[in-house]
Amino acid sequence: MSQSSPNPPWPPRQGKADGMPQPWAGHSGPSMLASHADRERAVDVLRAGYGEGRMEQTEFEQRVARAYTARTVGELALLVADLPQGPLAHPGAGVAVPRTFLAAPRPRTNGKAVAAALCGLLCLPTMGLTGIPAVVLGHAARSEIRRSDEGGDGLALIGLVLGWMSVAGWALVVGLAVLLTVSAGTG
Repeated sequence: MSQSSPNPPWPPRQGKADGMPQPWAGHSGPSMLASHADRERAVDVLRAGYGEGRMEQTEFEQRVARAYTARTVGELALLVADLPQGPLAHPGAGVAVPRTFLAAPRPRTNGKAVAAALCGLLCLPTMGLTGIPAVVLGHAARSEIRRSDEGGDGLALIGLVLGWMSVAGWALVVGLAVLLTVSAGTG
């Protein structure tokens, strides 16, 4: 049993010979349910068409009312099919996104920077044995990062700071040991 709605879908489905637009060709089978954003995009296209003088106010109001009650993307596409900015693109159709709205690609992280940070973090559990590798890897990574478009400068800096702290700690320990040895031998 089919129930008919009080308002027929806009525009009426007639053949191309009558000059009326056909249902959106990208839409086949069961329609995808329309989201609030889909409805708002359709109303924006309708507003633009009305603002350009492409339809009368009563037709505009009827189409806007139908847009807000539309259940599927296909129904929305029919509402704007005869306007320059319509029909709406089907979300699954692989519509190209302008470069302006694409996320900027993240630069590849330098491997030596990651290794420097890891060696720097391992300084405490290894009692400073990974300090010198952290410093060497940190300087090498920062040099490579400046010459290329890689990321990871912060990681390299972490490795350098922790590595140099470890080296300074070992230098302090060795200096104290030498000082104690010298003072013990003279006394």
